[in-house]
Parts: sequence; structure tokens; C-alpha cells
Amino acid sequence: MGTVVFFVFAILAVASAWGVVTSKNIMHSALYLALSFSGVAVLYVLMNADYLAAVQLLIYTGGIAIMVVFAIMLTLRGEISDSNPENGVWGWGAIISVLMFLMIALVVLTNTDWRVLPTPWTSGGSASDISLLLLTKFMIPFEAVAILLTMALVGAVVLAKGVKVSK
Repeated sequence: MGTVVFFVFAILAVASAWGVVTSKNIMHSALYLALSFSGVAVLYVLMNADYLAAVQLLIYTGGIAIMVVFAIMLTLRGEISDSNPENGVWGWGAIISVLMFLMIALVVLTNTDWRVLPTPWTSGGSASDISLLLLTKFMIPFEAVAILLTMALVGAVVLAKGVKVSK
């Protein structure tokens, strides 16, 4: 039964990611993005990574996808039905994606020592362990992402209001 659930949600995640790229309506692309994030969260549950599944649902599906929808609604001018006309030219994107995949595969296959931390992680994967890492060792990247997301939302509001920025 677990295999069937895996394939259903894996196909859902990949198909909705394809919908993000190919949809001509940018609002539909944003909603497909939220559906893809939800499918990935279910895959995390199947891998017994409950904390990552909760983070995926709360942060990505509940936060990032909703922020993208609000940014689209705040900045979009004109008709939404054909708001993403340039997605028909996807040949270059496919070529670049294949080249990036080959480059990453080459780096991964030629490098034998892939330790992310200088010492192996011996603690469990509980929420307290992950929060300890986020608030000690990885605090700067964590705060940088928070600042980046805040600035993106401020930029969306500035674009929506039509405020003239002086140089």
C-alpha cells in the first residue's frame, strides 16, 4: 500500500511541477506550486521525516506559496488569463537543465568525500536537534533567508503601490 501511495504522490508532485512551468496563467502556476509542495510533504511523511513534512507544509505550502499568490495579486496589471506568454519557449530551459544535471552528476560522482558537517551527525533528527542547529551553527543563513523574504514582500508592495523610488 505504501508503494501505491508513494507513486500517486510522486506523480502528483512531478505533474504539478510541470504545470508550474507550462501554465500560461501565472495564478494557476502559483497554485500548482502549492500542490507540488504538498505532494513533497506527503513523500516526506512516507520517509518517516515527520519534522520535514511539517516544515514543508507550514513554511513552503502555507508561507511561500501564499506569499507568491499575494505578490502576483499585488503586482499583476491587466488580464490574468494570458499573464505568462513566454513559457512556450522552453527548449533553452530544457537544454540548460540537462547541462546543469550533468554538471552536478559529474561533481557528485567524482567527489568521494561528501560530509556536510566536519563531524558526522550522531544525534537524532528531532525538532530540538534541528532547532539547535538552526539557532547556533546555521543562524546566519537562517536570518539571511528571513531578510530576503521580507525584502521580496516589501518590493512587491512597492511595485503594487507604484511608489517612485529616487536614486
